[in-house]
Amino acid sequence: MLSSILTVCTGNICRSPMAEILLRERLKEEEVEVSSAGLMALVGQPADPLAIALLAERGLDATGHRARQITTEIAIGAELILVMELWQQRDLEKSIPQVKGRVFRLGHWRKFDIIDPYRKGRESFAEALAAIDRGINNWIEVL
Repeated sequence: MLSSILTVCTGNICRSPMAEILLRERLKEEEVEVSSAGLMALVGQPADPLAIALLAERGLDATGHRARQITTEIAIGAELILVMELWQQRDLEKSIPQVKGRVFRLGHWRKFDIIDPYRKGRESFAEALAAIDRGINNWIEVL
């Protein structure tokens, strides 16, 4: 089993915090550090209220989340980096070449992106969360 997984999206307030919290919950019996960051993070901002609400409906607390910018140090420290979209994988591997081979889409196994729900309403957030859940389920099978 891996010891550290990093989830990455654009702003680190919608998709990657939801993925981080769901993944941490799914791996709570394992000794895996799960964290998140953004490629263009809204540094210091809390998770989007819709992300917080949807996770709360599952009994999960995202109120303590604060967005952070991905750095070379953060990226290199992760054994597995799960991004939401293919362009994010390419961007991350180009800007931090040391992580090539450790960066995959959350939807890698079924070849899908997690569409950004930012400013799109509850339905978009629910769809993103469902897609994140599917991606995590696929990764859990192979971890």
